[in-house]
Amino acid sequence: MATQLSEAKSQTELVISWEALPKDFKLEDEPVENTGQPLLAGALRESLEISGFIQPQMLIASNFGLCATVNGQFIAKAPDWVYVPLVNQVVGNRKSYTPNLEGDIPAIAIEFLSDTEGGEYSVKRSYPPGKWFFYEQILQIPIYIIFEPDGGLLEYYQLENKRYELKQPDENGRHWIDVMGLFLGTWQGTKEAHTGYWLRWWDQAGNLLPWAVEQIEQERQRAEQERQRAEQEHQRAEQERQQKERLIAYLQSQGIDPNNLPPLE
Repeated sequence: MATQLSEAKSQTELVISWEALPKDFKLEDEPVENTGQPLLAGALRESLEISGFIQPQMLIASNFGLCATVNGQFIAKAPDWVYVPLVNQVVGNRKSYTPNLEGDIPAIAIEFLSDTEGGEYSVKRSYPPGKWFFYEQILQIPIYIIFEPDGGLLEYYQLENKRYELKQPDENGRHWIDVMGLFLGTWQGTKEAHTGYWLRWWDQAGNLLPWAVEQIEQERQRAEQERQRAEQEHQRAEQERQQKERLIAYLQSQGIDPNNLPPLE
């Protein structure tokens, strides 16, 4: 009886260690993508980069192996988008990331749902574990987001008491992410000839963080407004000059020298 209890306990316990990706290791669950997923991931990063949010010590990546060793078996999962606030060493062209060994645990993991089931909701515990179980129980990532681009459904889960709890958005349909100091929500529109739903960032004041093409348009509009203001100022100055010339001409027609007028009291 004691042996059976011991075996049952060993099956439920998770012995987790943090080891670097073996050179010969291949991801067992390659991410399922459609053509829109890289655009979604790239758009999330683009607005952060343009706004000056991204710092060298951060790690923001897509389809990127997050690694852990559980009960002696190496595991790597590749979220569609991941944010790590602080890494120990800035390395170019990373192929993987092992939390605790190389820096912070990821603060956010995002999965984009595709037509093919990719295990985003899987709580499978046996090897290889499902993504949900891996993020929640092994890595314990504080925020897990599942986004369905076709319908714009955003599911925002927060880790509470070691379990993901679904959180409702605010009155604007957005979620405040304290670790980033930004709101995350859905936005409908077109980017790179792709029309649909997107995940977007807003700052604390509610301003949408722009993409490059939007910022270029904003700069163009500002330049046009400045041009119009300069043109209006030029027209106003020209009108004042003409009005002054007409006044001088009138005074002269009346035999009055404008230069000898008494000063106004």
